[in-house]
Amino acid sequence: MKDPKKLILFVLVVFVLYVIITDPAQAADYVQVGFEGISDAAKAIGDFMTWVANGGKDD
Repeated sequence: MKDPKKLILFVLVVFVLYVIITDPAQAADYVQVGFEGISDAAKAIGDFMTWVANGGKDD
């Protein structure tokens, strides 16, 4: 493999499959934490955009 991006992606996929196969409950916890992080980030961006739309003024 000459392309380092493909190698990194391959290693990541193998690692994810290994975690899912060896410990599905822990893998589910990882997914939940990831989605919670994405949700929190989206909420923070929404709050920031609302603040900007209100002219940068606090209530």
